Amino acid sequence: MKTSLNTLDGLKRSLTVELPVDTFNDKTEKIIKSLATKVRIDGFRKGKIPANILRQRFGASAKSDAATEMVSETLEDALKDADVVPAAQPSLTNVDTENSESLIYTIEFEVYPEIKVNTLSSLKIDQVTSKVTEEDEERALQDLQDRSTEYKSVKRKSKEGDRLVIDFEGLMDGESFEGGAAEGFEIVLGRGTMIDGFEKGLIDIAPGKTVEVNATFPEDYHVENLAGREAVFKVKVNEVGSPIELKRDDEFAKKFGEKDFETMKTRMTSQMKMELESRLVQQNKDTAFSALLEANDFEVPEGSVSSEALRLQQDMESRMEQQGMPSKGKLPVEMFNEEAARRVKLGLLINKIATDSEITAEKDLVDAKLNEMSLQYGESAQQMIDWYNTDPSRLANIESIVVEDLVAKHIADEAKVTSTEKNFLEIMNTQN
Repeated sequence: MKTSLNTLDGLKRSLTVELPVDTFNDKTEKIIKSLATKVRIDGFRKGKIPANILRQRFGASAKSDAATEMVSETLEDALKDADVVPAAQPSLTNVDTENSESLIYTIEFEVYPEIKVNTLSSLKIDQVTSKVTEEDEERALQDLQDRSTEYKSVKRKSKEGDRLVIDFEGLMDGESFEGGAAEGFEIVLGRGTMIDGFEKGLIDIAPGKTVEVNATFPEDYHVENLAGREAVFKVKVNEVGSPIELKRDDEFAKKFGEKDFETMKTRMTSQMKMELESRLVQQNKDTAFSALLEANDFEVPEGSVSSEALRLQQDMESRMEQQGMPSKGKLPVEMFNEEAARRVKLGLLINKIATDSEITAEKDLVDAKLNEMSLQYGESAQQMIDWYNTDPSRLANIESIVVEDLVAKHIADEAKVTSTEKNFLEIMNTQN
């Protein structure tokens, strides 16, 4: 075997491989002879077709099949001989079966870039801290209480804390707009769930009455053509409901499957702390990785980016399908290329740092991560852990997460870090 590696554009390479022609000829003859017992040609009995006739009729396809076999059998050794590792499956670009001295084939592929990570100590990153306060606990309890509150229909005028059942239609410049109308809509006055001015305009209104309410959409409203604009809403109050007092006692706790109030409160606080810690880890990890990416620029294999973009597209389509929004074939894969390139580049950087710093996913850390993840599965926690442990490919995903966490911590340990404290709501309301 003789190999010749050539550099093309960027990370693209071509490898030409020369193999003994005698081996190729022997394979071709073997294939031709095997056809004698399989094919039928008019004028000849099956198994009695002369070799020269078979060569005339099937010689070209036999050469092609023999060449395919030899490429398959020798590709791995050829890559080792050239001391090169493709980033993705190579593509066969040329096969010369007519050379009298050798079978020659050429493959093209991309290689991974040679990465030299810039000094981590030069990075400047901000790491966020937070804690669950008594105020946060009270807010969470109040939310549970609000969601459990029942209402009794009353004939009096509305006041803060009441639940109204309304029909409404919104108008801008005298014209209705998309999403600005609803029937049988429920709203609890004082919750602040509607746009500015809407709830205030429904205070002191008797059931059965129709009023006009002036309200303003916030400047950062998610619908661009409504952001910052004023609207007039024609609102009919169908029902006024007065809240029935709900005490925070053991009966209240039983509504949420807990045996008593104190147990419920303790479990709730523990859950809040766990969720907060998870968010902090993820946000700080994202910050560290963003700084790492910004400080290290290099080319990544196009094939790897294309594969990752396709995976992101399929994941998005699957999520939209689950939400009742069929999107298959409607999302161009190109819209995911930028994020795909970021993920591929980050993956290469993480692997490089992990290798250079001998960071590995030790079993105890993997088990700890699995136990942490299993907490949200309740009684099915052990079943979830077993599901990962019984399949090495699934467990590899957890190992990757552990390595990511360790690399992020390693970056934070080496970099220049500033610490910012935020409250619970700021952390929990941050979009990942």
